Order: sequence, then structure tokens, then C-alpha cells
Amino acid sequence: MKKNLEPLFTPWKIGNVEIKNRIVVCPMGGTSLFGWMEPHHFDKDAAEFFLDIAKNNAGLIIPGIAPLRNLMGGQWLYKAKGAFKKLSSYMEEIHKTGAKLFIQLTAGFGRSFSIPNNMVPMLKNKFLGSLVKPVFNISYLCASPSELPSRWAEGVMCRAITKKEINKIIEGFAKTAKMCKDAGVDGVEIHAVHEGYLLDQFTTEYTNHRTDEYGGSFENRFRFPTEVVKAIKKVCGEDFPVSLRYSVVSKTKGFCEGALPNEKFEEVGRNMEESEKAAKYLQDAGYDMLDCDNGTYDAWYWAHPPQYMPNNCNLEDVSHIRKFVDIPVVCAGKMQPEVSAKAIKDKKIDAMGVARQFLTDPHWVTKLIEGDEDDIMPCIRCHNACLCMSHYKGIANGCSMADSIHMSRCALNPQTMDGGKHDLKPAKKQKHIAVIGGGIGGMEVARVATLRGHKATIYEKSDKLGGVFISAAAPDFKDADKQLINWFKKQIKDMNIEVKFNTEITDLSTIDADEIVIATGAKPRKLNIPGFEKTVEAVDYLNGAEVGKNIVIIGGGSTGCEIALDLFNKGKNPQIVETMQDLMVTNHLSLANSSYLRDFMKTNKVPVYLESKCTKIDDKGVTIVDKNGKETILKADTVISAVGYVPSPIAKESKNVHIVGDAMSVGSLRTVIWRAWDVAEKL
Repeated sequence: MKKNLEPLFTPWKIGNVEIKNRIVVCPMGGTSLFGWMEPHHFDKDAAEFFLDIAKNNAGLIIPGIAPLRNLMGGQWLYKAKGAFKKLSSYMEEIHKTGAKLFIQLTAGFGRSFSIPNNMVPMLKNKFLGSLVKPVFNISYLCASPSELPSRWAEGVMCRAITKKEINKIIEGFAKTAKMCKDAGVDGVEIHAVHEGYLLDQFTTEYTNHRTDEYGGSFENRFRFPTEVVKAIKKVCGEDFPVSLRYSVVSKTKGFCEGALPNEKFEEVGRNMEESEKAAKYLQDAGYDMLDCDNGTYDAWYWAHPPQYMPNNCNLEDVSHIRKFVDIPVVCAGKMQPEVSAKAIKDKKIDAMGVARQFLTDPHWVTKLIEGDEDDIMPCIRCHNACLCMSHYKGIANGCSMADSIHMSRCALNPQTMDGGKHDLKPAKKQKHIAVIGGGIGGMEVARVATLRGHKATIYEKSDKLGGVFISAAAPDFKDADKQLINWFKKQIKDMNIEVKFNTEITDLSTIDADEIVIATGAKPRKLNIPGFEKTVEAVDYLNGAEVGKNIVIIGGGSTGCEIALDLFNKGKNPQIVETMQDLMVTNHLSLANSSYLRDFMKTNKVPVYLESKCTKIDDKGVTIVDKNGKETILKADTVISAVGYVPSPIAKESKNVHIVGDAMSVGSLRTVIWRAWDVAEKL
């Protein structure tokens, strides 16, 4: 281990509970030990996941939110006695590793509840809502401090929660916390004056318009979270630790509009001045730790930062708030070990909070200790499997129900939270596997096949591994993507997988192999419009093609928007033309990622032409026609095409020929890697 990392591995205390090191596994939705959307039970997948992490040197583990009431059915968690009995035995196993574990309990979501799009009619129509209420009480799940607009469903208002419901929630916190304590749990974390969830909505003026004792003054707005901790301490004792998930500042300009890093704006939520007062007030109420970051669902990219956000993006604000309390403060948000260690050494924070890196590589802490940092598979913050709740104009949450139920899986690591589906089994017969294409899909097939005992050979037409992902990783904000390519290269080298560079295969009969896997990627889609040949293809731009000052990008998907971000950062003037009703219209891109890009375009006044088609490109510029038939000519020095790709396999599938990656179906790294595993496991 590097000497500068040593502060991460010093003990500290939360109340009277000693934690062996300063690495905190922050909670992630979908990793509750009591299940997520399904009825309360002791969740075996989550338990195995966290026990593995505990055995690999995590200090404090906080599984994902445990709803006080089932999302489906509405039963109170404290009534699930069988689950707590199993939890008690599980805690004995956790403690054998030296780790500690807190259970995070949630008051609820309020207007931030990510309403599945097919359930929006049930919230709009009281009759339909009453029909499904026994199974899925959408009105209760969305109940907010006041009548408020939903973050997800346009035109939908969420009702105000009643005082009777508030009292039942406080009672539920106390009873459930006592069950946790009796099961040997080391503490609980309250979810949350954080991220714009229900308790947080009570504390901010823009979401709390109540006129009773839970609204108005500072003390009234913070009454709900303070009553929660007091109720818990009353039944569990003052020595039982209670942490609070806490957003230092809201970083919010208004409903559905966040503030970008370094932006000057008027805060509608919690500003730093109020946060200084609030942190001390919450400590005095009884909270023993603040588990911190920033943001709300209106500024979701602060709590779930994509690659576009700066590293350690919340550290400055969290370090500041620590000056106003005497209890430990944890900081999360793209935290880097070296930076965290120094901040701990300098007493700016007490511990480093990390979440999704554990999904990608549950053993990363052990690798850090052993000096094997290059073997840590990096989280690229894509949120494609762990937080794939999507939203765009006209669609509430477009995420599939399967993904909603199975949150906190990993695009890069299919084994995470998979119920043993991808436990690798040795091949019954060793085969020679020929892999055509050395992109991510090809490398992953070769790697997994080798782990199973096969011998793989990669045929790559260029002189380097990485394929089109090299281009995707080109922008300055794609450091994690670059790290991922290097990780794959190291695995291929360390596993002695043969790679034949500068070898283009066009005829499969020239290959002597038992199985052939085609991973030749995709080719750019072309539009049948005059002048399209004048465009610069997106990959060519990312590979360094020269462009002018004023640039029109045809296509407002994630590729087009990322190119616009890159161009703007380089001092260029991008414009985006998109045929759909919004940017990034897809059900597979997290709102945490897409909202950053949308807010970036809006804040920086990047021209965006929605519901508009490109009809011609010539020396005058780009001619577009909007949905009303209005024609506009956009002047441009360069036109970049980002209209997508079509699969480009060199052969069809057959008994011994398999296709993976974009050669099969154009998608994301999730589709590429998960398909690679599906194929490699059957070879």
C-alpha cells in the first residue's frame, strides 16, 4: 500500500462504535437486506454481496434503503420478524470480518418517487389508483410535505402527507430501529435529509408550503427529522448510533433544474448558510454522524455524479460543514483514495464514502491495500444497470420493471447482485476460441472464456485493443473510460491471451478454431439527404478530425450531446439538431446522466433544435425543418453526424459462430458486456 493512503486505514468512532478503517460503503437503492420493491424478506443476494465486501476490508457497510413499508403491499418492516431473525445470524458473520454494518431506513420519496411510466394513469386517476391501492399505493408513495409537482411525471401533482401519516412513519422508524438493534446491527442511518427525498422536502422552503407545525420556520421544517432521531434514541438508548444521510447544499435552481459546478445561481433549496445552522441543529437533536454529499432529484448529478462531474465534487462543501459539528462527517461523490486520505489526514472529513465502485469491483479495497491498483476494474459512472431510471419529455420513468426491481447491478460486472446466474463454471472441454475484433466485447469474451479454461485468440485489424471505445473515451471528461481500456489491456496481457494485431479477417474459413466469436462492431448510419457526404462522422471527430468554430451536430442522443459538451469546453460553438421531442430519448440512460447534459445545454445556451429534421447540407449551411414545417438554415463551418450506427458483422450466426457487441445489436457497454458473458458461458 502506498504510504499516502495510510490515513484511510486508521480507526475512528461513531458514538461508541469503533470502525476499523475510513472506507464507508455508501447505500445504493436496490441493495437493501430486506428486499427492494418485493415484499420484505431477508435478501440473500444483497447479503452475499455485502459479506464479500466485508471480507475484503470495508470498514463500515450501509446497505441500500430499507423502506419502512413495503413498496408493494404496504406492510410495515418491523412486522417482518423472520427477516430480522435471519439478520441476527448474518450480523455474526459480518462481525467475524471486523466490519461494522448500519441499516438505512427510509421515510419515503415524496415527489421524487420515480413513477414507472405505466403507473402514471393510476396517480392521475383516483379510480384507477384505488383499484391498485392494495398492491401499489402510488398516492402514498408520492405523498409530499405539500402538494408538489412530480419530478418524473409531467403534469402530475403529488398530494400532501397527513400528520397522522407522519406520526406513523416516526413510530415505524423507532420500532424498526429497535428490531435492528436487537438483531445485532451496529447502528441505523436515517434516509434522508438528502437528495430531495421526503424528509429533505420537509426541510427546504421550495418544497414545504405547510402552515402547521411541520412548515414555515426553520425549526418547523426540521421537526420531522429531529422527531425521528429522538424517537429512535428513546427506544434504543443514547448509545445506539444513528447516522443521517445529509445533502450539504441542494444545488437547485428550481423544479427539475439543477445548478452546474461553479455556476452562479440563486439557490431555492438549502444554501450553505442554512446548512451550517442545520448541521449543528441535527447533531444536537441526536444524530451521531452525517453521511454527506450534495444535490436533490432536481440536481441529481451531485448525488450520483456521471463522468462529466469533477472528481471529489462534494468535498469542498462537506469539508466546510464539518467545521460546524463535533460528530463524524463522511464525504461521497467521485471520491479518489489519495484525495480522501489527505482530507482525512488534514481533518477535513472523517471518512471516504464510496458506492458504485463496489458494484464494479467488490474487492477494490483489498487490491488497494495490496498495491494492485491497476487490477481494480473502474466504475465508469454510466449508471446503465445500477441506476437506469430514465426520463425525458413525455415519459416519466422509462426504466423497465425488471430493471426497477433489480437495481444496483453493474453494466461492467454481470456477477454483481445476479443471484448466482453468472457463477463461472469450468468448461467441460477445452476449446480454441477465435475472437474477431479487439474491442470491449471481443476482449470480454476472450477474458471470460479463458477464465473457464478455453484458449482464446483475438484477431484485431488495427494495431491496438479497444475498438470504437477508444474514440468514446477520447474527451477529457472520460478518464474512467480510459482507465477501463487500460484495465482490459492488462487483463489480456496477464492472462496470456494471444492477440494478432493488424490482422483483418474477412473469410471465416481461413481460421482454424472450435468456436468463432464475431465482435466487429458497427458502422455509422448514413442519412439519405443532399450533402450528407460533407459531414464529419462522430468517431472521426473523437479521433481528432479538425473542425471549425461553428459546428452543427446532427443527432441529440448521448453521443451528440457528449460531443457538444466536448466542443463547448474547447471554446467551439455547437448546435444540436434532433428529430425527437427531447434530447437523449432512450429508456436506458439514467436521469442522473442525461439531466446534467440537458442542464449544461440550457445553462450555457447551446442552441438545440428539437423535433427538427435535417433536409440538406450545402455551402450555405444546414437546412432544417421543424414539426410545423418552418425551414431554417444553420450556418456551420463543420457538420458532425451523430445519427447512430448499424451492426456490421462479417458473417451470420451458426452452430459454431457467435456474434457479440454492437455487431449483434447497437447498445451500451451494458449490452456489450452482458452479451459477451452470455456467449462465453455457453462456449
